[in-house]
Amino acid sequence: MHCPFCRHTDSRVVDSRVSDDGASIRRRRQCPECTRRFTTLETASLAVIKRSGVTEPFSRAKVLVGVRKACQGRPVTEDQLALLAQRVEEAIRLSGCAEVEAHEVGLAVLEPLRELDEVAYLRFASVYQGFDSLEDFEAAITLLRAERDAVGLEPAAGSASG
Repeated sequence: MHCPFCRHTDSRVVDSRVSDDGASIRRRRQCPECTRRFTTLETASLAVIKRSGVTEPFSRAKVLVGVRKACQGRPVTEDQLALLAQRVEEAIRLSGCAEVEAHEVGLAVLEPLRELDEVAYLRFASVYQGFDSLEDFEAAITLLRAERDAVGLEPAAGSASG
């Protein structure tokens, strides 16, 4: 690590602390040359491989854009969406892979979105699971109802029962 003050090519770690709920490490460093201190923030990189083959850094903001479209007109708050995006990132990190396919990100959205809003889930699933017909929607709705009945749950926010 180069010193930001004198550009010396080495530094010594004086203190390390976990931050961002364990997603990053904050290190306090000291330059042996000029003795000034500075802070670095280290995070594990997570990359997404798009269909075109291009690799780009994982972005919660991009997850939010896609989910926000599915939730348009639904009773879902920005805080709920932010929490969903955090859950998606955590699930992807738990997979242990530094690079994941974009399709895997979409699939990781499905479960937390189903828990949040069933209509938004169906909108999102129709894209990521490639629904081609009304039968695909009917099958997904039947599965949702069966799962809900199996655990005795009430419909998710804004869902019509029936």
